[in-house]
Amino acid sequence: MSLQDELDDLVIPTRVPALSRDHDALMAAVEVGTSGGKRFRPWLVTTVHAAFTGAQPESVVDRAAAATELLHTAFVVHDDVIDNDDTRRGRPSVPGWFRADAVALDTAPDDQDTYTRAGAILAGDLALAAAIRAVATCGADVRTTARLLDLLDDTLHASAAGELADVRLALSPRMPDAQEALAVAEHKTAVYSFVLPMQAGAVLAGATEEHVAALGEIGRCLGVAFQLRDDVRGIFGDPVDTGKDRLGDLREGKRTPLMVHASQTSSWPRIAPHLGDPHLTETTAATIRELLESCGSRGYIEELADQHLEIAREQSRSLGLEAALLEPLLTHAWGDVPSTRAGAA
Repeated sequence: MSLQDELDDLVIPTRVPALSRDHDALMAAVEVGTSGGKRFRPWLVTTVHAAFTGAQPESVVDRAAAATELLHTAFVVHDDVIDNDDTRRGRPSVPGWFRADAVALDTAPDDQDTYTRAGAILAGDLALAAAIRAVATCGADVRTTARLLDLLDDTLHASAAGELADVRLALSPRMPDAQEALAVAEHKTAVYSFVLPMQAGAVLAGATEEHVAALGEIGRCLGVAFQLRDDVRGIFGDPVDTGKDRLGDLREGKRTPLMVHASQTSSWPRIAPHLGDPHLTETTAATIRELLESCGSRGYIEELADQHLEIAREQSRSLGLEAALLEPLLTHAWGDVPSTRAGAA
């Protein structure tokens, strides 16, 4: 069974004939949320399981792997609701899908936001429930399944706290310190995108707790590096490649490590008035990019990302996983990028 077939099987387990129109709308939206993407999270589960010579049946590993993709879907949908994003990677997001549906239903303009939020939140909830169901019914023995559910529970708490902290900091007049900003990157992204799938693959393979913990640290470093790089690309990257609005993080006032570093430089008085400005123009944003470059903030964050990546590389090498896991991951997750620094080969 392909990953998409597994996902479809998990999110459409039943029908609601009395409200078929609404249920069909939710299912169509979940399909939008689960389609496309690099799907490196389920790839991590299966790759780590194989690297530890796990003997679980393919059906068990595939179902657990599908859970990580459904969890990603749920978090992305809810994140788009929080950030009021109607597009993702150049196409309608799940909220965007419901906004189009609201227009098709001839919903009053003032009520379209309500319908959009409600539909997207509910679709995200269904994806989250399907993720939990996928783990609970993966077919592993009771002890292994319980261990996987513990990992999933830890991930839900960490990621929810990270998301709320991200919103709180964006609304706060104060700038967080570097440690707090990095904690958000770790908990909002690293835990569910890297730590969970890597540790789940190891647990399925019957790896020792020592190895499971080591993979958690590798995943943490990779996830932080990924998020730091994503923060830089979100502002400096080509939207065609990133699928992100280059003004988004600036307009939302995201307190990323990039901005935390900039706040400690002499360029900050020229940057600060525009952070969180919903009407920020591309012309002003271009000036901010120049300032982030000249004050050294971009270079600092790219170097910090490289440092986390190198730690992950060293630890992967110590487990004999560099060739089997790390190098293919760098290609699969964000391209073959040995360094995030501008101009690197």
